[in-house]
Amino acid sequence: MSLRHAVLGLLTEGPASGYDLMKLFDVSLANVWPATQSQLYAELGKLADAGLVDVAAEGPRGRKEYAVTEAGLAELRHWISDVEPVRPARSDMLLRVFFLAQLAPEQARAYFRRQAELTAKQLEYMEGIRGFVEEGTDDLSVYGRIALEYGLRLGQVQQEWAEWAEGQIR
Repeated sequence: MSLRHAVLGLLTEGPASGYDLMKLFDVSLANVWPATQSQLYAELGKLADAGLVDVAAEGPRGRKEYAVTEAGLAELRHWISDVEPVRPARSDMLLRVFFLAQLAPEQARAYFRRQAELTAKQLEYMEGIRGFVEEGTDDLSVYGRIALEYGLRLGQVQQEWAEWAEGQIR
């Protein structure tokens, strides 16, 4: 997934400023595709230059609201339906697992314990946004609930695995 397509997708729900998009990212896409403010604003400029978004309104202090164009919507639809998702084949975390024998057993157990704790924090964050996502009836909320459920289920499996793995180290 690219930031470009994430922004286009969010703008299909209606015009939004960079600030509004950042807030939407934080409660919807942050666990899937995080973005910083500088990345988001730079991408909005690129999208505008490419004709994929237009400035729909301008407000005080240079505030701009962006709207997706027909070309932007066509690009988003093409990306969704015709471009195969990249499936990451690398895992820095699992690569380390292969070499945990280089550490003392307690250090290896601590590594897995830390992975379980990190996953628990991610799950806590996702549970924290569940109410916001579930109260919406727009398309972003409907499909956001499906994506959130994927993240929750995957996180639960990852946490269970890390706890199990910790117990495997003698």
